[in-house]
Amino acid sequence: MEQDIHAVLKQYWGYDTFRPLQEDIIHSVLRGKDTLALMPTGGGKSVCFQVPALVQEGICIVISPLIALMKDQVEHLRANGIEALAIYSGMSYREVDIALDNCVYGKIKFLYLAPERLHSDLVKERIRYMKVNLFAIDEAHCISQWGYDFRPSYLQLHQLRELHPTIPILALTATATLRVVDDIQQQLHFKAPNVLKMSFARPNLGYMALDEENKMGRMLRIVHKMGGTGVVYVRNRRETQEVARYLLNHGIPSDYYHAGLSIKDREQKQDAWTNNKIRVIVATNAFGMGIDKADVRFVIHLDIPDSLEAYYQEAGRAGRDGKKAFPVLLYQQEDRDRLWDSLQSSFPPVLFIQQVYHHLHNYYQIAYGAGKDLTFDFDLVAFAKKYDLDVLETISALKFLERDGWLSLSDAVYIPSRLKFEVDFQELYKFQVQSVKYDPLIKAILRTYGGVFDFYVPINEYEFAKKLHVSYETIVGMLNSLQQQEILSYHKSTDQPQLQFLQHRVDYKNLYIDTDFIREQKDIKEEQLKAIYHYLDTKDCRSQALLAYFGEEDAETCGECDLCLVRKHKADQELKIEQQIRVLLSEKPLHLHDLIDSISVGDESIRIQILRRLVDDGKVEVDEEVYSWIQPV
Repeated sequence: MEQDIHAVLKQYWGYDTFRPLQEDIIHSVLRGKDTLALMPTGGGKSVCFQVPALVQEGICIVISPLIALMKDQVEHLRANGIEALAIYSGMSYREVDIALDNCVYGKIKFLYLAPERLHSDLVKERIRYMKVNLFAIDEAHCISQWGYDFRPSYLQLHQLRELHPTIPILALTATATLRVVDDIQQQLHFKAPNVLKMSFARPNLGYMALDEENKMGRMLRIVHKMGGTGVVYVRNRRETQEVARYLLNHGIPSDYYHAGLSIKDREQKQDAWTNNKIRVIVATNAFGMGIDKADVRFVIHLDIPDSLEAYYQEAGRAGRDGKKAFPVLLYQQEDRDRLWDSLQSSFPPVLFIQQVYHHLHNYYQIAYGAGKDLTFDFDLVAFAKKYDLDVLETISALKFLERDGWLSLSDAVYIPSRLKFEVDFQELYKFQVQSVKYDPLIKAILRTYGGVFDFYVPINEYEFAKKLHVSYETIVGMLNSLQQQEILSYHKSTDQPQLQFLQHRVDYKNLYIDTDFIREQKDIKEEQLKAIYHYLDTKDCRSQALLAYFGEEDAETCGECDLCLVRKHKADQELKIEQQIRVLLSEKPLHLHDLIDSISVGDESIRIQILRRLVDDGKVEVDEEVYSWIQPV
């Protein structure tokens, strides 16, 4: 097996050796042990489940809440000749059915699932018939209510254990406190505790947290001083544009990024930054997950993150090449106050949650007693605007509705158009002969895509429009018409979040909401916020404070953060003052004012402080305000 895992690593990734801890995790999984792996951002988590899955017969099922990351990993695996599929919100029942059949009867090695898919009886039943060799749970902290990014859909994951009781589970995360570590293992029904972890320390990062009145000016100085590329994180979409414009006006190639942009715009901006065509990307926290750019020299936060876990993840996108890099958090007192106010509004009254549920069903015109398993594109801003709802409170209400099993809401992600022929080749040929108008389009589809009779394939309507010299609207109209005639199934692209109703509609007054859970969550969020405040207020070492939060109590001071550098500067200054006092007084005794004025380092108060210490230590003596150095005997 030792040779197998290294051969697979070399064959598919081109590496001769594993990174630290990867091999230990792989061996643990291959021995059939449930394993929780804690690895910092950029530590190579995906290799830890992909390698053991490839050296064993069967399929690996990967659970991830990040649809964009799932799609990216599937594309990379396929590019390496490895069969992989992803099933996520927005796919039709038929698409899911065909994909699952391929996993049961085909040669698929990796099935990526969004956690909400486990609400589906179809998915659970098909998993039962798959030859599963490993369950990999990415972003495993999402299963814990104590975690910073709790996802109610993750609570379904224990069902995997019921479907295949003997198959090991590998849970992976970059951020987990000791309480979350215990909770993950309990929620996933680990047969025995088994945690493999790397230190959360990032020795090459110089963390800084600066109370700054002029944040924009300080940001500009940091960008100029640091050089290289970086990320500036802000709290909302409006700020991304304002800050990017400010940097551009000061001669720094910059752009902005947020989830409200089109997929095409996001990809262009991300590629420009990744390829160093622009230096700085100003973004909301929608930017960064799964982006593996090694040479980021700085990550600047202009707003305080909601938790230390979130900050550690975002700051950790700096310096993945191991070279010196600086995560800098700039804040003011009003930022601290705003964050506390925001937390309070994140826990709306039960009546508000019930009203959001009621409005949702009216929004989609769903009758009482109906709606179960229906999925819709969901525009949060349009919904909140229609019913005059606060957006932040509405997001919170949706999370609590999801926690109690009423609905499921996926992240915004681009899902391309897909189609599949519903008739066989002979019947399609007859239709082409009888319906000349559709013949060029059908021929273009058949020439461009293989397997279109067997499964759904992603298509690009614009390419067909260009080939056939017609408009995009004409192609879409023809595809819709072919679907109405039951020649093919066609699903148009979307980049909206997907909202799925998990139960039939009930009267909102009878809606069950777990109020105890809401109170517990509020307490947890307050604890997380107090931890952020503690990090800002610490006087010792930033890295030490972060590591203590994650359970590493005995960490040494880093020597690189703002606090360590200030201490080092102060110590160097004190040593220079002491050396000058020794030289001056060794030449001749001096009056206090003459001595203090002759020292070239530090201000008057610190010079006097060092002089008093030397007197107390018996190195300097004083006689009627005349000071002299005591020569050793």
